Amino acid sequence: MKVLVTGASGFLGGALVRRLVADGEHDVSILVRRTSNLTDLGPARDAVQLVYGDLADPASLIQATSGVDVVFHSAARVDERGTRDQFWEENVRATERLLDSARRGGASRFVFISSPSAMMDYDGGDLLDVDESLPYPRRYLNLYSETKAAAERAVLAANTAEFTTCALRPRAIWGAGDRSGPIVRLLGRTAVGKLPDLSYGRDIYASLCHVENIVDACVKAAASDAVGGKAYFVADAEKTNVWQFLGEVATELGYPRPTRQPNPRVLTAIVNIIETVWRIPYVATRWSPPLSRYAVALMTRSATYDTGAAARDFGYRPVIDRTTGLTSFLTWLAAEGGAVELTRTLR
Repeated sequence: MKVLVTGASGFLGGALVRRLVADGEHDVSILVRRTSNLTDLGPARDAVQLVYGDLADPASLIQATSGVDVVFHSAARVDERGTRDQFWEENVRATERLLDSARRGGASRFVFISSPSAMMDYDGGDLLDVDESLPYPRRYLNLYSETKAAAERAVLAANTAEFTTCALRPRAIWGAGDRSGPIVRLLGRTAVGKLPDLSYGRDIYASLCHVENIVDACVKAAASDAVGGKAYFVADAEKTNVWQFLGEVATELGYPRPTRQPNPRVLTAIVNIIETVWRIPYVATRWSPPLSRYAVALMTRSATYDTGAAARDFGYRPVIDRTTGLTSFLTWLAAEGGAVELTRTLR
């Protein structure tokens, strides 16, 4: 089977490519720029076909999807740096172009990596053990949430009897090899004492997703006949007490636990000022905001997901448990010089 992976230079895309190559059952192509850093692919780099192009270039997408059976679309603008047009171009219009090229090229499957952030309402609160019946928000928290939801809708609407599409929604993908994800960024801020404790004494729970768990879900979803036109939450078996987990990991690494609790009113005022400044294109295109309404929501709202639909339709079961994944992650993090070194150049 011939497959195409986008986002192969990223954390999830790279892990998916390594898995597909290791399975030995696929002819794997990856869409890359000539400037893409593929070091983390390791030996798998020599076992895949490189298709040079860009999601903004329809001609290169036609070449990349020609004769492909399955497309795994992992590439996206994922942080909060960027203008509205950049987010719509890279997350929505790029997905629509890839969908069109995949259909024209004869692909029969399209697996899209979405996000639970697409379901987070601007004025929402805790979401506990929710399933896929949860409606899209009336108002989105940020451009990432808005454009992931729009891209997901386009993918699901493209489903036909001949072209099976689905969307997977992992939150906060983590594990060894993560150089810029939310867990690494939080640990980097914790290490230098810049992460405030936003729990305010509450237990905040989250469904995280180890990278190997979402990779396995991708492979299983692509092989299922029951996924057409559907979205699925994908998560670890364990529900994470966010601030307890951060504190325990910080202690394990020798970092101080977050303890400083800012005044909520002051925090809201600061966020409003930052978001006003970040509407300026010169600022928005160069740096991620140090704080945002979206980031605060992720750290102050519980969000856990029922993965029963994924289990039912494509046999999803977590393949990595929390203890095993954390041990591997901390070993890898130490080898990389720790969270401070890893996040030193992140913008």
